[in-house]
Amino acid sequence: MAGEGELAPIIIKRKKVSGGEGHHGGAWKVAYADFVTAMMAFFLLMWLLNATTEKQRKGIADYFTPTIAIAKVSGGGNGALGGSSVFAENTLPRMGSGSTSLNPAKANGETGTYSQGDSGEDSASAEEEFREVEDMLMGRGGESMVADELLDHIVTRVTDEGLVIEIFETPNAPLFTGNAIPTALLEDLALVLARASEVVSNPMAIEGHTAAFPRVLARDPAWDVSGMRASAFRELLTADGVPGRRIERITAHADREPAHANPMNVRNNRIEVIFLRNL
Repeated sequence: MAGEGELAPIIIKRKKVSGGEGHHGGAWKVAYADFVTAMMAFFLLMWLLNATTEKQRKGIADYFTPTIAIAKVSGGGNGALGGSSVFAENTLPRMGSGSTSLNPAKANGETGTYSQGDSGEDSASAEEEFREVEDMLMGRGGESMVADELLDHIVTRVTDEGLVIEIFETPNAPLFTGNAIPTALLEDLALVLARASEVVSNPMAIEGHTAAFPRVLARDPAWDVSGMRASAFRELLTADGVPGRRIERITAHADREPAHANPMNVRNNRIEVIFLRNL
């Protein structure tokens, strides 16, 4: 037995605990939080795609594109500028900057309000005159000066270039025999058009179009034929009293601008007369 003065030994037992990073660890919580954040962003993106227009989506995309310093499309806002940047290409002309890099003014350094073509008053007057010519040809304001069988060959439309009068042939009524010999039908149409041209003083342009020729031909005659037909129609107009100096240009388009989906359809054989806007 130990003496009364001796102390009992103190024993310290150290227990090593392992596996704490498993079930009771916190790393999985971080991964789960990242997953939930990604899913929230995904559903937010789906909602934005469904709730915005194409124009607004384009504006948002341009905003987040670092390679495009200036967006050319409106962001879809409703502020003073309607969501457009004052430096946007489609906003500069309306802000009185005079011109832009894509639409330069006639002279370098020109400033002031951007305008193209006629002033508002002149443009309205030109539109009125064009409508009057259309009414005469199509009979919208009363009796047409064109017979019904001739009316089936005329289509009119007003464009930025001017009043376009399209004269086309049908399977049963061609405009030319051979390559460029006008038929009696085309002569009648030229006379009617010459009388209608007296309403306005605008310069005129004549454009020839043809249907596509078969590919088996050794040489495509479309360019030559369309040019000859446009020239033949010019001669008809001048013979009917239209001053030759009034015709500013004659253009051959061959079969490059078909009016019908089928390039060989006879509907593509046509003459277009344009009453050009006065600059």
